[in-house]
Amino acid sequence: MTGTPYILVVDDDPALLRALPQTLYLRIKEIKIDTCDSAQKALELARQYDYDAIISDIKMPGMDGLALLKELREIRSETPVLLITGHGEHDLAIQALRGGAYDYILKPVDRDTLVAALLRAIHAHQLQRRVTEQHIALSMHANVLEQQVQKRTAELEAANATKEKFMKIVAHELKAPLENLKGMTQLLQRQLDAEVPGDVLKQGLADMEHSVERTETLVQDLLDSSLMDTNMFVLRRAPHDLVDLCHHLLDEYTLGVGPAFTCEFRGDLVEAEVDADRLRQVIVSLLGNAQKEAPKGSPITITLQQSGYEAIISIRDVGDGLPPDFVTQISEQLSRMPDVKAYGPHAGLGLGLYVARKIVERHGGHIDVQSTQGQGSLFSIHLPLYVDANKTQIDAQTLEMHTQAVWTLIH
Repeated sequence: MTGTPYILVVDDDPALLRALPQTLYLRIKEIKIDTCDSAQKALELARQYDYDAIISDIKMPGMDGLALLKELREIRSETPVLLITGHGEHDLAIQALRGGAYDYILKPVDRDTLVAALLRAIHAHQLQRRVTEQHIALSMHANVLEQQVQKRTAELEAANATKEKFMKIVAHELKAPLENLKGMTQLLQRQLDAEVPGDVLKQGLADMEHSVERTETLVQDLLDSSLMDTNMFVLRRAPHDLVDLCHHLLDEYTLGVGPAFTCEFRGDLVEAEVDADRLRQVIVSLLGNAQKEAPKGSPITITLQQSGYEAIISIRDVGDGLPPDFVTQISEQLSRMPDVKAYGPHAGLGLGLYVARKIVERHGGHIDVQSTQGQGSLFSIHLPLYVDANKTQIDAQTLEMHTQAVWTLIH
């Protein structure tokens, strides 16, 4: 038996109303009992309390036990009711059972019979209560699971939609350089057959190389994007002088047919613990976007600054600038630059910017974007400086903002 049983005894006979509770207190170790002398009072109490069982005499003035039983079935259908009836009133007992009584007790009341019937009724009611509570708990759990399934289904549907969109964009972006390669191959074949001058052939080969590089960059961005949030994307960090790293990168970037550049150095080291190859990837990606944005012949400025314990590499162009909504969406994996004229047929997946941001974040830094349409854009890479563990004190003047190097590319 779970908990202290709580029962109600109803009888208009004062003597029986005293005797029954006394008997039950003696026979049942822990029990709580309410009493009342009329069916009306019993209904009032039944509406307030969820009794484990109700014992009532059948014959009472006003509303009798059978009428009380009917009313109790309406308000407490799960509560077992035991009716007490006299000898020779078998018809009333049968009516009681048909009306939903749990059991009936004959007068004169046998104490053992009464206690046994009452304990069965209490046990049955408490068992039914536990079943009901478990059913409610299961229903609530089922509702939670259903909500989780619906949420997960919606997430999967959204993921599938994104994947489908992603694959369409990938197919489109790969198609352009591949078609260009195919067209240039056919054109070069015709030019070879026609013995076209060598400089024309060289330009054709250069265009083909550009298409191959564009395809390689796209494939690398796709691979990096897929690995970015896994343990398979590993940085190999070491202390590097960012002035030296940036200068050598621009030497390579402008080698051959690249844009010319000028530089100004302050001469101080700016050390950061970085994966040099990955940082170059970030800078090249941002430079590529700046070149697409900047009008032909306009400058692109790369500035290296030190501010406190932070190094800042900024890339500024004087192009058309980015749409305001794109600036806020730049971190999204599949974001594009809508309505940006210079990006039109050359628009990339936006993955390059996403990968760049994630690489910088893996270094403990971040990328800021400032852009005004018609005035150009400024991308700033913020990286923590390398601090020698053996240095116990850093000059306060060193922590002030200093411009350490400026490179200007003429696009």
